[in-house]
Amino acid sequence: MSISFKLMGATCALAATFAAQAESSSVTIYGSIDQYLNYMTSSSGAKVKALEDGALLRSRLGFRGTEDLGGGLAAKFQLEMGLSADTGTQADTTRSFDRQAWVGLADSWGEVRLGRQNGPIFARGGYIDHNARTLGSMVNVFGTPSRYDNDLSYISPRVGDFQFEGHVSLPEVSGSSSSIVYQAAIDYIHGDYRAGYMTLHGRPLAGAPVNKDVVYDNLYFNWLYGKGTVYLAYVRSNNNTSNATSNNGTTILGNVGGLNAGTNADLNNFYVIKQVSADYRLSDQLRVGALWGQIEDQSGRGRGANGGSIAAYYDFSKRTTVHAMVETIRNDTNGGWRPAGSAGLKTTFTSPVDINGRTIDGFHLGIVHRF
Repeated sequence: MSISFKLMGATCALAATFAAQAESSSVTIYGSIDQYLNYMTSSSGAKVKALEDGALLRSRLGFRGTEDLGGGLAAKFQLEMGLSADTGTQADTTRSFDRQAWVGLADSWGEVRLGRQNGPIFARGGYIDHNARTLGSMVNVFGTPSRYDNDLSYISPRVGDFQFEGHVSLPEVSGSSSSIVYQAAIDYIHGDYRAGYMTLHGRPLAGAPVNKDVVYDNLYFNWLYGKGTVYLAYVRSNNNTSNATSNNGTTILGNVGGLNAGTNADLNNFYVIKQVSADYRLSDQLRVGALWGQIEDQSGRGRGANGGSIAAYYDFSKRTTVHAMVETIRNDTNGGWRPAGSAGLKTTFTSPVDINGRTIDGFHLGIVHRF
């Protein structure tokens, strides 16, 4: 349940003036707490047992507001910070509002935002699979560009059946003026069908030895068939590289900020992710879903994987959901992929022998409360 505050009128003329202005303004406090028990096994014999944060909806605290400026024009803002509810700490100790911090103007012509904000690839996760591209999603296992600093965006109104969104994120590092991140998306919905395309390009530094963009292209298609949805998703990206933990341990361009230095030879190596998913509502409170997907390493190094999940979601109310899920990831010979949720796992497999080339199975049981 969101909480909204509005200034109320007073008896004096000055207070009445302030109250009249405040009647057209509102600030809402909102958030979520998402906790789950996580049990995973590797074909190496290793096991993980943990309480984690952020299976489906990262724990967070946020503030958003609007002010009616007259003539259909409105000012808007949003401040949102991530939390680790299992420890009571900030998700990112280097930032107060790591998730979003922007201000903008909205009218019949659309909306302009300035600041750190969710990009369209992240925001449209609900069009990708039954779990809104979080825990149990092979598209999420690969990784999803989320948000970037110094972001200028435009979101159009829906014209006919189409809506457009564009972002340009400017760097703040000295000498990195060429390292801009561009994002764009178009969404189409008509009747029982939805389709769209989203793209990201992270430009390298000027004169970089590997003069290639970080690329993330995503196509999706939904069929809303009454009591559920069928989801098809296709991703092509080179935003992955190895680290000391696994052959697919990290991204080249950070999913929540950063720049493309143009020094990583893995910019030449692309992956294609194909995924099919569906859900079905058995009752007003109970929904079930399943998916299967494949990460194909197009470089021929055998660093792909395939896997899927089956889940059930039970809504005690509009604000409280419990869920249970089983998932599997079957790494190719040199694949180094691990499960990931809405938030990264704090307790996971950290030895290459337990990851690369292994099959990893998981069982997750959790609760999400929104307020």
